[in-house]
Amino acid sequence: MAAIVGAAGLEPTLAAVRRGAMVALANKEALVCAGDLVMHEAARCGATILPVDSEHNAIFQVFDFKAPENVDRIILTASGGPFRTLSLAEMREATPAQAIAHPIWSMGAKISVDSATLMNKGLELIEASYLFPVSEERIEVLIHPQSVVHSLVAYLDGSVLAQLGTPDMRTPIAFTLAWPSRMAAPVPRLDLAAIAKLTFEVPDSARFPALNLARRALQSGGGAPTILNAANEVAVEAFLSGRIGFLDIARIVEQTLARVNRRPLTDLEAVRDADGAARRHAALVIDPLTDDRVVSVHKAARRKRGEA
Repeated sequence: MAAIVGAAGLEPTLAAVRRGAMVALANKEALVCAGDLVMHEAARCGATILPVDSEHNAIFQVFDFKAPENVDRIILTASGGPFRTLSLAEMREATPAQAIAHPIWSMGAKISVDSATLMNKGLELIEASYLFPVSEERIEVLIHPQSVVHSLVAYLDGSVLAQLGTPDMRTPIAFTLAWPSRMAAPVPRLDLAAIAKLTFEVPDSARFPALNLARRALQSGGGAPTILNAANEVAVEAFLSGRIGFLDIARIVEQTLARVNRRPLTDLEAVRDADGAARRHAALVIDPLTDDRVVSVHKAARRKRGEA
């Protein structure tokens, strides 16, 4: 089970792949940072990669791997996070405590912030492009606040197959641990009558630019996804420590993507180099933003005290 969060999970995951192991992949960043390398090594060493992310696990369960040419598109669902209905002005003032208060899932702080920005769904978009033989333009994202339909696969004949379940990670974990069989899992059973309504909406790219940044990184190829992930990790850490604002996260990632060399990644050393360069550049972008934020906080405090 590869479950180390972030780029730190890449090397141990790759080591397991090179042993020809059956890897239950809960670390999406391994494929985001080095998807070509990991998948090449998996094929070379006879490793099996089983996706644990609820969305990719759902697709895995209903994807026809024997006839992938029959697949029209795959649809990743996203809860929309805690800021799904907030305005940009409200998001600008969002605090780390608000960002990690996910309405459905219980996750760590970093992943919760990624869910709030929709960067998590962008990383999953990149991950899906490596796990399933479907081109980038045929991978879609829909906001589904109830988090009951975990993802869908649409076929050429108009059929759409979905995997549903209560939002509980014990289900996809149990699926991967027992695969190719199934095992009992102590999760609440899905009661559709009690839920009564399932809704879907298109993501708002103006309020959540991180999703499009991830798609553009995937389209660019080379080291772009590695740079995207590294810059995001640095920006999220800065946000959680109160050094930058919530909306600064996507801006930092965008600026880093634009300025760091996206050369092809042929080996692990090249991945490390791209990751390090992105982290250094993101840190340089954050420094003046931190200074501006300190000034802004002091001004706000003076206003509350009635000072000039």
